[in-house]
Amino acid sequence: MNVNAKLTEKIAFGFIGASIFTVVLFVCIILYYIISNGYPALSWEFFTSMPRNRMMEGGIYPALIGTISLIIGSMLAALPFGILAAVYLNEYAKPGKIKWVIEMAINNLAGTPSVVFGLFGLALFVRYFGFGPSVIAASLTLGILVLPIVIRSSQEALLAVPMEYRQASLALGVTRWQTTKSMVLPAALPGIVTGSILSIGRVAGETAPILFTGAAYFLPRVPNSIFDQFMALPYHLYVLATSGIDIEGTRHIQYGTALVLLLVVLGVNSIAILIRRHYKKKLRLN
Repeated sequence: MNVNAKLTEKIAFGFIGASIFTVVLFVCIILYYIISNGYPALSWEFFTSMPRNRMMEGGIYPALIGTISLIIGSMLAALPFGILAAVYLNEYAKPGKIKWVIEMAINNLAGTPSVVFGLFGLALFVRYFGFGPSVIAASLTLGILVLPIVIRSSQEALLAVPMEYRQASLALGVTRWQTTKSMVLPAALPGIVTGSILSIGRVAGETAPILFTGAAYFLPRVPNSIFDQFMALPYHLYVLATSGIDIEGTRHIQYGTALVLLLVVLGVNSIAILIRRHYKKKLRLN
């Protein structure tokens, strides 16, 4: 390796190191800012009490329950269809116009603004199917929103499974579906869980889709069914930050809500990571 090559390599690694440091620095600054401002608001009452006085007092219990309900509902809607679509595209679909059209549709869906999904959910789930502003309408809308992420991540996980697994199974006379179900999907499961982690973060932070499909400005109660309206942490935070009513008096609630939203995403992601590690260890043992 000549001097110029070594110098180029050092410069490249310098840029990479500087980029990593910059990203980590900004993440630490954001976390410090939110935690330092939001931590004083955290208390048992803040987590378990209803909002009062136009959300200027009280807690965030309905918004917390609403956000968790949206995460669960959207994942139940997106994961089965997303994984099955990825299995079809990777294991069954032959190269051609049909597969190309499907791939292009997924790419376009991934680049569609979230507000468009909100209008779509309003027209289809709220009005056409008659669900009204509700948990199920918002969950299905968010499920469609994160569907491209689930499909793409599941495809990448399936592609990472060695072709030898499939060939050995098929050589033994096992059908393609049994091979996919018993060999390919278990091996790809850690990668699929990784995709679900990304989807959870997207669902928890979206405001525009739930604004059109069921999120309420002030609703001091938890939903009794999937057809009830709800409060959610991102919309709750948006209203507090933009209402223009006694901003100073609600600042601790704003940052407390932001911190709780981060904790919810972190908690759900941690559970998903533990599940992924469990299946990775299981695969190694097998």
